[in-house]
Amino acid sequence: MTDGPLIVQSDKSLLLEVSHPRAATARAAIAPFAELERAPEHVHTYRITDLGLWNARAAGYDAESVVAALVDHSRYTVPHALLIDVADTMDRYGRLQLLSDHTHGLVLHALDRSVLEEVLRTKRITPMLGERLDESTVIVHPSERGALKQALLKVGWPAEDLAGYVDGEAHPISLLEDEWQLRPYQTEAIDGFRHGGSGVVVLPCGAGKTLVGAGAMAAMQRTTLILVTNTVSARQWKAELLARTTLTEEEIGEYSGATKEIRPVTIATYQVLTMKRKGVHPHLELMSARDWGLVVYDEVHLLPAPVFRMTADLQARRRLGLTATLVREDGREGEVFSLIGPKRYDAPWKDIESQGYIAPADCTEVRVAMPADDRMAYAMAEPEDRARLGAAHPAKSAVVERISRTHEGEPMLVIGQYLDQLEELAQHLGSDLITGQTPVKRRQELFDAFRAGEISRLVVSKVANFSIDLPEASVAVQVSGTFGSRQEEAQRLGRLLRPKADGRSARFYTVVMRDTQDQDYAAHRQRFLAEQGYAYTIVDAEELESVLDAG
Repeated sequence: MTDGPLIVQSDKSLLLEVSHPRAATARAAIAPFAELERAPEHVHTYRITDLGLWNARAAGYDAESVVAALVDHSRYTVPHALLIDVADTMDRYGRLQLLSDHTHGLVLHALDRSVLEEVLRTKRITPMLGERLDESTVIVHPSERGALKQALLKVGWPAEDLAGYVDGEAHPISLLEDEWQLRPYQTEAIDGFRHGGSGVVVLPCGAGKTLVGAGAMAAMQRTTLILVTNTVSARQWKAELLARTTLTEEEIGEYSGATKEIRPVTIATYQVLTMKRKGVHPHLELMSARDWGLVVYDEVHLLPAPVFRMTADLQARRRLGLTATLVREDGREGEVFSLIGPKRYDAPWKDIESQGYIAPADCTEVRVAMPADDRMAYAMAEPEDRARLGAAHPAKSAVVERISRTHEGEPMLVIGQYLDQLEELAQHLGSDLITGQTPVKRRQELFDAFRAGEISRLVVSKVANFSIDLPEASVAVQVSGTFGSRQEEAQRLGRLLRPKADGRSARFYTVVMRDTQDQDYAAHRQRFLAEQGYAYTIVDAEELESVLDAG
């Protein structure tokens, strides 16, 4: 027995004592392979998963380093069976390899013949394979490269894809390095991607994922298709590329609901690609419209199902996924791993914060008591109605107004899910409102006015969750969210993490109705940020004044 902060249990759960002086070090050590499940005040629960171990293996961690992280930080002797299981699981990655054979094209090669025999007898996999060349190698139909990787992951034998990539069409792209420099972690991320050829880079919001994309494009020197969440994001990407690279207006095309341009660098929205007409996706042909050398997926954790299906056919193209979190609420992290690629680089948020590249943040959860009459109505409501009754309760308005008064003049975002709630708050606060119904031109005007300091407060719906660059925003008040979405919580805090000119901390408030589903969802949403080292101070609405005065 030692004085470690971690308790490692045989069911692959890890208990981390938050107040322990070595807790932060232990959290950083287990983050590459363990996922946070619960984050109450004193003890956080993590889970070791097969996918987490395979991602760590692909990112360069071996079983010895994972075992050392567990043993070094554990308070008690780590169960021997668990250590063996960790080693065996990590050893499964790469026992099967996809290779390019000069004579036969794409082949599946086994470093362990028994594994190949096992998968050859799997009904789902057999149709994807062709002639057997020898005891360790079998031909793969090239069109099945992505589907085969998905299927092998599901049967527990993730293949290492070493088959290489088509070069694609060459196109000169250089960084304007006389005017700016990549940060060290951005260079490391680009190198990790180049070494792997395809995969995902995980960086905090505000840490410059777009610049990693630009650096990868410059490294590849190839035509590039960039897929983004919305039109505003597309135009921000274009502005960044024009400012940071040698690309010109004529070389960058926008492919969205409003514009259909195909150029050497084309920025397309997920929305236009997934749009259906008469049961088909007419714009998916964009993927083959040019001989792309690189496909960049922005906010890869939001990738829609049709784009996954399309990506299965793009395995010969280099693919770069960018995200702040690999968490997907639909449980399709395995699809990202097999189709976009494994995690190639991951920088903990607190590490980037300590280097001064993102702003520190204080997180506060304000719990509001529901009036007695409304409590009875809530208790008698249908289960499907309770989420909205709690999340959009009008009692939250007074709390938001109090926070707004305290931070008067500071760049503030009020963020929510329900439009009627947001309309009411915008009216009370005398603030402009941005929702999905706001025309793109008007959104850009308001965002520009906010960046310029002409307005200091915006009320925004979930359209502002992703890929919106508002560098000076320093206060956010979250009044409602998409149920228990961890990725949304991370993105909303991310709106505040650009370093501030005066070095001040960001303040992130989430207003929650006590003893309702709203409170339960808030606890779930906070899990990812707790994993990154952000602690929420929980206060009653009645105590808010003292907290605000102290802040």
